Order: sequence, then C-alpha cells, then structure tokens
Amino acid sequence: MNALAIDTTNNVLGVAIVNGETVIGEYITNLKKNHSVRAMPAIERLLHDCDFTPKDLEKIIVATGPGSYTGVRIGVSIAKTMAWALKIPIVGVSSLETLAANGRYFDGLISPVFDARRGQVYTGLYQYDNSELVTVHKDQNLLLTDWIGHLYKSNKNVLFLGNDVHIHKDTIIELLGDRAVIGNVSLHNPRPAELGLIGIKREATDVHKLVPNYIRLAEAEAKWLEQQK
Repeated sequence: MNALAIDTTNNVLGVAIVNGETVIGEYITNLKKNHSVRAMPAIERLLHDCDFTPKDLEKIIVATGPGSYTGVRIGVSIAKTMAWALKIPIVGVSSLETLAANGRYFDGLISPVFDARRGQVYTGLYQYDNSELVTVHKDQNLLLTDWIGHLYKSNKNVLFLGNDVHIHKDTIIELLGDRAVIGNVSLHNPRPAELGLIGIKREATDVHKLVPNYIRLAEAEAKWLEQQK
C-alpha cells in the first residue's frame, strides 16, 4: 500500500511516501517558514521525484498534533482534502508519538517534548516493546516540573527528544539527574517516514471525523470563553 505521510505540526515540515516497511521517499526541513505556502509544493516535488502521481496513493497519514495551532490545521486540512478528493483512507497519528519513534533503540522510557511556554510542555511517555512503540502515558500539557516529578518515581532512564528540549535541558538534568538522557541532535526532528510507518498499520478514520488534537485551547480562545462566563 502506497501511503503519503504529512507533518506540519511544528517548525519541521515533513512529507514521506512509504509502502509497507519501505520508505520510498522523504522530504524534511526544520525552518521557521510558512507551511501554508510550502507544504503542497513539497508534496508535489516528492511525488514527482518518486515517479508517483496522486492516483498512485492509497492512504493519507497525517500528524494531528499537538503543536502549533496553525501548523496542525494546515497539515490536517491538506490531508483531509487529498483523502476526500482521491477517495482514499486517512489516518491521524499523534505528533508526539511520531517524535518518540526516533528512540527506537533506546532501552527505557521515551519522553518527546514540545515547548508550551510558561514552564509548560506538551509531552507523553512511550517505550518500545518487541520492536513496537507503545504508549505508557497519553499525551498531555502540564508543567515540566510536575512531569519530571512523575518520571522520577518510575526509577527508569528517560530519553528526551525534540527541538525544544534545549529550552528545558538544565531543569531536566537538575531534577532527574543521571536518569535523564538527552537525545542526539539528529534525533530531535520528527521523521515523516516514522509517521508513515506508524500510520500505515492503523485502521482508517472517517475523513469528516478526523480533527486536530490541540490538547489545550489557544490562549485567545481560552480568554474569550472566560469572558463569556
């Protein structure tokens, strides 16, 4: 099955074409540029370079968040439009799970991290079991110090992944000590190929029911709701 994977949830823009366990092509950048004007050209270029046409695609896989509110919406909108137009299945995958997949060879817990400002992070807890990535604790938004306190009780080594880890590195090491493992810089970009390999095995979602997973409301929306009370 030929599947196209799309991730625009953060600064990283990634698209990939996978078939079963084979990565046919992958495009990835880590730039603070507008995904709304770059995502479709990236998809078109990848299809062209892999000698594919949209009609060759049999499944669309998209990272549904958390992440940048705008970035999440862009990827999900593109994916839903393509799936509906091509009449092919669509699957949503957590962007944190996609990042955690980079810890494939780590013997311990994996904590992907996106900065959420004001000392907060988006994170979850994962680990590999018999080569399969499994969720230990679901994705959430909370204070980093609270999260580290929870991890400390596990008494296990934890691999931290993500381009925002450097923001919190000192706090992580101070509170978790030797059990904190900071991933190599090459592991901090979520890979669209990993997104594709996760999603290709999952059952499709109704295209009209697939929605972004922001985890928390945008600040402006939260303030508006507070004003209505």
